[in-house]
Amino acid sequence: MPSLQDMKKGTAKEAGLMELDRLIASRQHIPNNELPIPVKELCERYEKLYTGCISDVLRELCLLDQSLPSHIMPLRDEMVVCGEAFTVKSAPNVMIEGEMTFRAQMLDELKPEGVVVWDTSEDAEGSLWGGVMTATAIARKLRGAVIAGGIRDTKQILEQDFPVFYKYRTSSGSLGRCMITHYQVPVKIGKVTVRPGDIIFGDIDGVLCVPREIAYDVLLRAEGIERNENDIFTWVRQGDSIDEILNKGGYF
Repeated sequence: MPSLQDMKKGTAKEAGLMELDRLIASRQHIPNNELPIPVKELCERYEKLYTGCISDVLRELCLLDQSLPSHIMPLRDEMVVCGEAFTVKSAPNVMIEGEMTFRAQMLDELKPEGVVVWDTSEDAEGSLWGGVMTATAIARKLRGAVIAGGIRDTKQILEQDFPVFYKYRTSSGSLGRCMITHYQVPVKIGKVTVRPGDIIFGDIDGVLCVPREIAYDVLLRAEGIERNENDIFTWVRQGDSIDEILNKGGYF
């Protein structure tokens, strides 16, 4: 029969495991809720909006840290993208063995309407995205890519007219410089935790992550704000006074 001391040790150990389980559940939760409308429709409606409007809605919900770092910008100013996050994590690494096999496995799991979100672990040397990756993404019917690091083959990417957001350009490839360590796991880029399935939206002003659980409600609210802003522009152009605009629900 175990002693009281042994039982206390067991209880402490179990308590520690329970706390760890709660932390794992909190940090590694991957949302899988169904969206009220098809994801393609959701993305197309988001792409008619702009990041400032979406950011204002997230602020209303007290979500102030949903913007990816401001150095991540579109390859062309007119590029707009929205899709379900397909996350990839890599890290600087001199190892090469097994990298191409793991990369092929990752590419084989890409799904339509996705946006690759690549956490490079602050890599500052290699490129993680190029012309062949772009062609592969298009063939898999992805909507775009957000690379928190380097790209190359820029001319090839531009010729394929595929939305790519990135940090820097370099001719240096990734093999021998960095290695994919995980994919389809929660990643953290800047202050933003991006989970597989979250909704990623980017335009000329940067990239936002909208938690999947509220993505549809955020869309509806943002569409309402845009309609209101269209009215405000009309009132301004027709010469209404500031007081008149404010009295009609406008703002500046």
